[in-house]
Amino acid sequence: MTQRPPRPRRRRRRQRTLSAGVIPVRFAERGRLYLLLRAFQYWDFPKGKVETGEEPLEAARREVQEEAGITELSFRWGYHYFETGPYAQGKVARYYLAETTTRRVVLGINPELGRPEHHEYRWVTPAEAYRLASPRVREVLDWAEARITRPVHDDA
Repeated sequence: MTQRPPRPRRRRRRQRTLSAGVIPVRFAERGRLYLLLRAFQYWDFPKGKVETGEEPLEAARREVQEEAGITELSFRWGYHYFETGPYAQGKVARYYLAETTTRRVVLGINPELGRPEHHEYRWVTPAEAYRLASPRVREVLDWAEARITRPVHDDA
């Protein structure tokens, strides 16, 4: 009986899943404050999956409303975005930077879970955000800080 050599295993390409979110920033006496949401031990900006037929910016606006109750957003730095590299089995997150004057956050109930998907929220300074965030979220924060502190005439 002849044995065939084993077939080489094909690596399946992971399907890329796009999430979109907003980096909410508010200006206060303490300076710039970012909104971070905590799910378990992870802090992140409001974001979620882009639904079929939905534009990423539309999804980002929807997610910040669903997760934090914030509807008042000003994209004063334009509609530029920062996109992460793949993480957590092929997810890619796209973040838009927006200013809000809203202080009150309402953690929305996720209909699939029957409870909020986040356990806590905080308005934090850039230094506090950097301390709480994972390396992936720190990259996003670095991008946001560079956009906010860039001179007005530089729109690159």
